[in-house]
Amino acid sequence: MITAGEFRKGVTVEWDGGVWIIVDFQHVKPGKGAAFVRTKIKNVMTGAVVERTFNPTDKMPRAIVETKEMQYVYVDGDLYYFMDIENFEQMPLNKEQVVDAIPYVKEGTNVTVRFFKGAAFSVVAPNFVDLEVTDTEPGYKGDTASNTYKPATLETGYSLQVPLFINIGDHIRIDTRVGEYMERC
Repeated sequence: MITAGEFRKGVTVEWDGGVWIIVDFQHVKPGKGAAFVRTKIKNVMTGAVVERTFNPTDKMPRAIVETKEMQYVYVDGDLYYFMDIENFEQMPLNKEQVVDAIPYVKEGTNVTVRFFKGAAFSVVAPNFVDLEVTDTEPGYKGDTASNTYKPATLETGYSLQVPLFINIGDHIRIDTRVGEYMERC
């Protein structure tokens, strides 16, 4: 059991018949009245986000989430197939389960799949991935006086802002936690 006063980002709890992850929280102590915890929680199965306040002494069971490393194999329509790297079994997941990770992974990339009571509910990309730039405007010599950026499209179809010196064919490292350019590799 965990109390609302112990909430932190990333903690998973069972509440209201579902499994929820704490997206954001704030402990509030008003000048008058009792303290409370204002939270933004996300249902890990449906993706619904709810803002809710709790009494700091409210107790709820902590959800045990298992993780397994799997390899992204291919996509077929709306199903994305992942292979267990231990026993080579393939598992299809739908678009809602992979939407946060799929812009950063290409075929053959190892990812972390999260399970609750044996059912997969989300995919987490590695913190850093190296991808090739497939489309961007050319950078011009002398345009490096300040931190200016231009749009670029990667081999997975993901678009982001990159420095002017990045060209088509360059490999760049992306921080998947924030979706931003880190460095050229």
